[in-house]
Amino acid sequence: MNPTNGIDREPEGAAALDALHTVQRLPYRAMTAEIRRILTDTSVQVPPRLVHRLPGGGSLFVMPATDNDTAVAKLITWTPGNTGSELPTIQGDVVVFDVATGQRRLILDGPTVTARRTAAVSLVAAQCLAPQNGGPMLIVGAGVQGRAHLDAFVEEFSVKEVVIASRSMASAQALSRYAQSLGVSARTTNDPNAELSRCPIVVTCTPANAVVLDSLVHTGTFISAVGAFTPHMRELGTALCLHVANSGTIVVDTPEACHEAGDLLQAGLNVALIPCLRDVLSGTTGGRQGPVLFKSCGWAGWDLAAARVAMRHKA
Repeated sequence: MNPTNGIDREPEGAAALDALHTVQRLPYRAMTAEIRRILTDTSVQVPPRLVHRLPGGGSLFVMPATDNDTAVAKLITWTPGNTGSELPTIQGDVVVFDVATGQRRLILDGPTVTARRTAAVSLVAAQCLAPQNGGPMLIVGAGVQGRAHLDAFVEEFSVKEVVIASRSMASAQALSRYAQSLGVSARTTNDPNAELSRCPIVVTCTPANAVVLDSLVHTGTFISAVGAFTPHMRELGTALCLHVANSGTIVVDTPEACHEAGDLLQAGLNVALIPCLRDVLSGTTGGRQGPVLFKSCGWAGWDLAAARVAMRHKA
């Protein structure tokens, strides 16, 4: 505390970044490299996240993570009732601290970090597991995560064609126009299941309050399902999940998915026995022919990866 004016002075270098400046600090190529490093860094510690239910159906999330140099705490609200309105469903911040001094070094826009680190994790999984890149890519869900995954896969996975499905046709059309502005061929669909046979890259990023894909998928298909992060949420039907379990490969983002991956849990799968992304990167799990399902539930370690990138990358 400064005794002369009663106001805490921020340490030199501390900054609160808005969404645009947070994006500039988190390029996807750097993010994917850092996510790989996080999974091999033995100094990383990630306590269980705190989820506090709020009146009206929302939740308050507190997600800490540390390594030997950096500590982060993500404090966000998730308000599903905002879906379809002008208000975002995720709001909040990621605060970055220096471990040695305890000083606050950076404040990042929480929804932007969540979107970009989630898309970057899907990208790492696709780089490791997808039988082919380039698309066409089916995106189910045209919100913030849909756009982030579009950006990531266009930039780093050679996607040149996308098909977009959303329960809001206006949102699907808006994302389609954005894709076209990137030089990507894009169209919308009312029936995402009908597109599975021609789209080897699939991302589901919906509010996960209903099944959106339930058709069986072909060998060579890669699905990243990111919408569901509680046992009661789901985007994928039971038959689809069991088909991939029996004929292909399922991978989860972290072991914590064993009590969070609603799609898989509701299909009756023992998620504790499913390999995670760390196993894939370390080579301790063998792949097999057939479709691939990557189930992402979220983890504060991904936020720590974003913080490490943001601290290094001065846009």
